[in-house]
Amino acid sequence: MSAQHAGDPAAFAADVLEEGPAEVEYEPGIAARRPGKTSAGGALIRDSTGRVLFVVPTYKPVLDIPGGMTDENESPKAATIREIREELGLDVELGPLLVVDWTPRNGVWRDCHQFVFDGGIVDDASPHDDELEAVVYLSLDEARPRIYPSLHRRLTLALKALDAGTTFYAEFGREV
Repeated sequence: MSAQHAGDPAAFAADVLEEGPAEVEYEPGIAARRPGKTSAGGALIRDSTGRVLFVVPTYKPVLDIPGGMTDENESPKAATIREIREELGLDVELGPLLVVDWTPRNGVWRDCHQFVFDGGIVDDASPHDDELEAVVYLSLDEARPRIYPSLHRRLTLALKALDAGTTFYAEFGREV
């Protein structure tokens, strides 16, 4: 269920009904032939000194921001809220969308639309999930050797968007 309807399932159901009957295929099988694209949502959370909150996952060798992949029929914003609750035990009200970034296929992972939302200021976050070893607050320069270059570019854009009060579109972390 989308974040805007999270507190009101009846409103979500009404929107679904208003959309009308499910679309049918005029050419059988065309939908199944379309590529599956993933999406993920994450939050740019900072502490009161401006450092960025990174999670230390147990399942990959690099740091990441709080968030994760969307579940089926889940919006990126709802996934971000869910993942922050699961990972950090926090209920945050996300601010505006800062960056939409397309990333290409990488090994076993399909290409992906990645959404970065303003997660606000949170001091003293701690892990609340077995998937995390720890959390750390770092400047982007301090984090650079411990994160993927594309995430560094994406977060640089996110901080720029935060300062400018805008949203950026990027491809592999580079503004387009």
